[in-house]
Amino acid sequence: MTAAVHVLEHNLLVYRRTWQGSLFTSFLAPVLFLLAMGVGLGQFVDQSAANAFGGVSYLVFLAPGLLVSTAMQTAAGESMYPVLSAVNWQRTFHAAVATPVRSHDVVTGQLLWLVVRLTVVGGAFAIVMVPFGAADPADALAMVPVGVITGLAFAMPIQAFSATQRNDNRFAVINRFIIVPLFLFSGIFFPITQLPPLLQPIAYATPLWHGVALARQISIGPFDPLLAAVNLAVIGAYIGVGFAAAMVTFRRRLEQ
Repeated sequence: MTAAVHVLEHNLLVYRRTWQGSLFTSFLAPVLFLLAMGVGLGQFVDQSAANAFGGVSYLVFLAPGLLVSTAMQTAAGESMYPVLSAVNWQRTFHAAVATPVRSHDVVTGQLLWLVVRLTVVGGAFAIVMVPFGAADPADALAMVPVGVITGLAFAMPIQAFSATQRNDNRFAVINRFIIVPLFLFSGIFFPITQLPPLLQPIAYATPLWHGVALARQISIGPFDPLLAAVNLAVIGAYIGVGFAAAMVTFRRRLEQ
């Protein structure tokens, strides 16, 4: 575990020098999203579809999904080019395993780093939500861990995949055919029940929908313990399988 903490420390030192570049995605993007979609579009939605979202405004309905989806997008971004660079271009991870650090320490350290990174992103979004009236402070903070684990459910499988790549050609496929469609059709902007029946099971099988559903239970209610348990189980399964796969692909790539 000590070696994994050193990997986390490396990421924190790098982030200390580059954090200014994440200001837009961490702070300004939530403000713009909530202004444009929640406040701007929300006014028209509330006028034309009153009580369509369980008696709450469109802003309140939308905000939990935006928090969780922001975590997903951040996790995906942190798990593609940075990992490919570390195993293929800069070979930072190869340098790490030339020390007493092993490949499984790298995977664990990456997971710890993502917990920190996603907590910062989710916390920033939660802070922005409160003055907009999208959630009260306690609920906003309670949704941050949901965003973290949902992000990990995407990050670990993508990191396992990124460790096998020699170039970035397939990253565009992940963004175009996985990340963007899930962002649009996982219940963030409208209930899943409005999708065609054939697409609904696909949405229900994704970790993003389960993260959105869990965050929305916290923010809006009612809280269903059984559904929450299912949400956590699905998200946990993605994290566990992705972590196990990353252990294998990182070992094959770094300890050849």
